[in-house]
Amino acid sequence: MNIALKKKAFFPVSPPLDRYLERYGRSLALSPVYEDLHRYTDLFPLFDREGNDTLWKTVHYDPVTRMELNDRLTSIYALLKTGDTRVVDHLHMERVDFCDFGNSRPFRIRIVNNFNDNYDHFYVKVADSSRIYGLELEHILSPNRINYLVNANTLIEEHIAGIPGDAFIRNYFDHPDTNRVRIAKEFVKFSERCFCRLLGDMRSYNYVVDITPDFEEVQYRVRAIDFDQQSYEGSKEMYLTQFIPENRPVVQLCTELLNYPTMQQYQNEERTLIARRVRVAQPRLEALFACLRQDDISTPEKVAQLSAELGEFHQSTAFEGCRTMGDVVSTNLQVSIEKARKG
Repeated sequence: MNIALKKKAFFPVSPPLDRYLERYGRSLALSPVYEDLHRYTDLFPLFDREGNDTLWKTVHYDPVTRMELNDRLTSIYALLKTGDTRVVDHLHMERVDFCDFGNSRPFRIRIVNNFNDNYDHFYVKVADSSRIYGLELEHILSPNRINYLVNANTLIEEHIAGIPGDAFIRNYFDHPDTNRVRIAKEFVKFSERCFCRLLGDMRSYNYVVDITPDFEEVQYRVRAIDFDQQSYEGSKEMYLTQFIPENRPVVQLCTELLNYPTMQQYQNEERTLIARRVRVAQPRLEALFACLRQDDISTPEKVAQLSAELGEFHQSTAFEGCRTMGDVVSTNLQVSIEKARKG
């Protein structure tokens, strides 16, 4: 299936969502900075080590603007990492990159420690409520913790480390030291996580693979890094990673190494883990869905289409009463968890 996406509209942070973010420590106590980062004087293409265009551009500022941004961005980084803005003298902003290719038009900030030259990144983006819901659902329902902050129209995101999915598929799938069965298992579980919480457009450059050495083998974990398409599109195929053309090598790997009963087992394992996370975080998840059910993060036409398609997919009438995308996500999560209970 060839899936083509148009850039979606941004949805502002609603007052209920703003109160939720403040309640759970996601509010940024500094002035918004996204618009000020556009005060650059030049843009230069950024190439990787092999000379390929990364689609990012390095931006340059005049000395006064750069000094002002350095103070603000190092303070934001310290707040993101430590919850405090006071200890920033040993940090400086080394580079700012901009990408106008994606929906969120992000800036990527490189912060360097003056004592040891170690560096880290974080991202500054437009605060889109559908993306924030995606980040929060990832934090609650996945095995990964997500660190981000919001202030007015500015969204600050921590860098998620890992090998980009397209590079992993290209360079690791056929490597002799790669455990291809474990990779196939993890992709099945990742796909199930995305579908249960309706995170769409998980094409290969929207996730990374984290490789962790174990005492005998290595473990792989696939992590989403792009949350723009959280329950926005109306087609259910948008939320099934196997229908995305860039993931075709992944689908071939899974069908080659895993039979259908084994895939079902891994899917049920992931649904069971999600069900446990729901029980542990139930008050927080209920507070999030209270905001999401009354928020507009898609169109009525897409809500109706997705409700109908998911009802047919699950053979369930539970989606007939859905009126918002919040209703659809909550219902899909409940129906998926019920499947795990039934085995």
